[in-house]
Amino acid sequence: MKIGAQLYTVREHCKTLEDFALTLRKLADIGYTTVQVSGTCPYPAQWLREQLDKTGLRCVLTHTPEVRLMGETEQVIEEHRVFDCPHIGMGWYAFDEAKEDANYAHFIKTFAPVAEKIHAGGAYFMYHNHDQEFKRLGDKIVLEHLAEEIPASQMGFTLDTFWVQAGGGDPAQWLDRLAGRVPVIHLKDFAYGRKMAVVGEGNINFDRVFASAEKSGTQYMMVEQDDCNGEDPFECLRRSYLYLKSCGFN
Repeated sequence: MKIGAQLYTVREHCKTLEDFALTLRKLADIGYTTVQVSGTCPYPAQWLREQLDKTGLRCVLTHTPEVRLMGETEQVIEEHRVFDCPHIGMGWYAFDEAKEDANYAHFIKTFAPVAEKIHAGGAYFMYHNHDQEFKRLGDKIVLEHLAEEIPASQMGFTLDTFWVQAGGGDPAQWLDRLAGRVPVIHLKDFAYGRKMAVVGEGNINFDRVFASAEKSGTQYMMVEQDDCNGEDPFECLRRSYLYLKSCGFN
């Protein structure tokens, strides 16, 4: 399994193309070889391809805005072909049953066809969980419904270790349950006070996570720390990288 950096961690340093390019160079200098593009300024697909080539990085996943997933699906697929990215991701959905445009039925009606189109276009649609997917909907939680209702061939899960634990789940157990459809996961540690922490500096049992990820077919583990608690996000990404490297990953 390869380790990478989720650019949402350094989103404040990706607000212009110039800063975005510099950020990619900094991540490559730390030692990362793969990235997920999320939370950045808009970018032309060919520009991103050129920057990745310059730094030796590969983008293996994006988070693409809902409006583009719904209304520009074919264009999104083609852009991902340009910068050789196999996974097209969605980063958030409310699953609020009180709202017709944000409830479970709306998600299935809207995004199951998107997932099918992306699959037909040669890519893989990836859904990223937070904690709301652990709410009960009838006799099962939302994540179970999603896994059952949308075929594994058409939608995978970017399982996020912090948010699984925040929702009351066990990250390693959920990797086992979603085996075969978790090619990319997010590594984010969970510290006392529900704080996000550098990987290896919180309380998640990552030895179990790594073992389950390996068995489940995970290819890429993306370090993401939405909140660095006032620390320099590049420094947080550096320490996470060093921890993961000490565990035998690169």
